Amino acid sequence: MIPLSLTVALWITASFFFFPSCGKKENLAEAVSKEDSIPDMRTTGVTTYISDSGMIRYKIITAEWLIYSRIDSPYWAFKKGVYLEKFDTLFRIDASIKADTAFYYELKKLWDLRGNVHIRSQRGDKFDTQQMFWDQGKERIYSDRFIRIEQPDKVLTGYGFESNQQMTEYQIYNNTGIFTVEDTAPVDTAAQPKTNHTK
Repeated sequence: MIPLSLTVALWITASFFFFPSCGKKENLAEAVSKEDSIPDMRTTGVTTYISDSGMIRYKIITAEWLIYSRIDSPYWAFKKGVYLEKFDTLFRIDASIKADTAFYYELKKLWDLRGNVHIRSQRGDKFDTQQMFWDQGKERIYSDRFIRIEQPDKVLTGYGFESNQQMTEYQIYNNTGIFTVEDTAPVDTAAQPKTNHTK
């Protein structure tokens, strides 16, 4: 008679040969994806300058900079916010840009700026929206979201926007309003009841 412990040991050994661990590879494959990939580089507390064609063109300040370079579409991620300054050929600031989150796709030379995007142009115009794309290859900045543009004498609002890189020539699509600066002066909201405004 074969002892019970030996029978169990033989059964376990046979199971390794005749019943290979089905599903283990499938589970591992499902767990690993591009979204879960580990960045090739992670840097915190960054202040750096980036050159283009041998000239310093951009300044980046961010709490965290992640670089994913070993995937099909390499990109940089600024998930904790970013502040950028763009310089002209005389090293003057063409525009400053702030966003809660940003992604830069290296092959496309495309910035995707998200969440409380604020841009200030060289001539002082201010642009506020929730998402903005900056295509460096086509030298074009655009958005399909609601946008507010504050000029020295008026405020423009609308849905959809397109501009050159210098933010000097632009147009708003689906205009929703033009207001003088006096109409948009800050008020003491604590002393007034809250109201809902329809768009």
